[in-house]
Amino acid sequence: MAVAPFPKQSPVRQDDDEHRITLTDPEALEDGRMSFLEHLDELRKRLIHCVVALVVGVIIAFFFLDRLFEFVFVPLQRMLPADGKFQTTEAPEYFMLYLWVGLLSGLFVALPYIVWQLWLFIAPGLYAHEKRFAIPFVLFASVFFLAGAAFAHYVAFPWTWKFFIDFSSGGFVEVRPRLGPTFDLYVRVVLGFAAIFQMPTVVFFLARMGLVTARFLIRNTKYAVLIIFILAAVLSPGGDLMSQFLMAGPMLILYVFSIVIAWIFAKKKTQELEA
Repeated sequence: MAVAPFPKQSPVRQDDDEHRITLTDPEALEDGRMSFLEHLDELRKRLIHCVVALVVGVIIAFFFLDRLFEFVFVPLQRMLPADGKFQTTEAPEYFMLYLWVGLLSGLFVALPYIVWQLWLFIAPGLYAHEKRFAIPFVLFASVFFLAGAAFAHYVAFPWTWKFFIDFSSGGFVEVRPRLGPTFDLYVRVVLGFAAIFQMPTVVFFLARMGLVTARFLIRNTKYAVLIIFILAAVLSPGGDLMSQFLMAGPMLILYVFSIVIAWIFAKKKTQELEA
């Protein structure tokens, strides 16, 4: 009497308790067959989209260039000693500075679309349920980037600038800062704070993927504080303690906020698995 063999089952891979994806899934096979050259081609397409978005953002910003230039430099000029003005030692410097202000402003205009292109580049390597985080990722990244830039413009950079001006003022010293180095310092501070304000976004994404929990962050707080102060010493534009504390303070607050985010979204994930 012949015994019928058991039907051959397709192997499966399991990413969590909610989703089981078979290896015969065409989409999974297609993602697995992406070669190195195909990844480079995808990166090229995303970079082209980002460059086009940046150009469009710069064109929009150029319609408001005079106001944007005043928005950056007029508050700084008012902190100079009485009748103080910026100076330039090269003829093209003032013109090129206008272009750089327009480029920076265009970056902020095109930011949401650039973040979206970043998501589209990393999305093929994610599971189906992880791709649902596209809108929160773009929203969080854009909001916190703008929040970091706003904090730098209204709080961090004015305090740092005032410290340098007051320190340099004296009976035999006349403070007449150049436009170029001043804007370079401004850009470093703004982009630096915009980058460190992405901490909650990164923690949100990792928490939803199950890679980071609030308990893990709390348990490693002492190491996080050490790393934060090291980063503040490296990234702060000035070597003074005030600049370092101005950067370390928000990072500590953001770390606490990130713990709350990890706790909220990890709790949501646990409830979904129980349901």
